[in-house]
Order: sequence, then C-alpha cells, then structure tokens
Amino acid sequence: MSKALRYNFRKSSYSGPRTENCVEVADLPGASAVRDSQRPEAGHIEFPSAQWAAFVVAVKQDAFSA
Repeated sequence: MSKALRYNFRKSSYSGPRTENCVEVADLPGASAVRDSQRPEAGHIEFPSAQWAAFVVAVKQDAFSA
C-alpha cells in the first residue's frame, strides 16, 4: 500500500460539488500533501507547513490575481 493511500485527503472547501478543477489536501506532521482530485493515482506533492501556510495567506490576499 502506498503512503498516499494512508493520508486523509479532503477536497478544497472552495470546490463545489460539480466543480471539476479541484485539489485535495491532507494534513501531515509538519507538512501538507496536495493532489489533483481527478487524478489521485498520479500522486501528490508535499510542502512544509510554513510554506503551505504562506501560500494559503497569499491566496486569501488575492496575491496571484493578474
């Protein structure tokens, strides 16, 4: 069994029930794992907690809008 299967992934709260472009996130000790909800078999990427928290803050501040 792969390590990712033991992670408790949850769909983003910003993803609606009919939304196709979704990510799933799992909380890990000291990190977060992120994967594509439509292709979970493709694997995931992990970010240290500090990096993930900085990303979430930037998203909430709309730092990535054009």
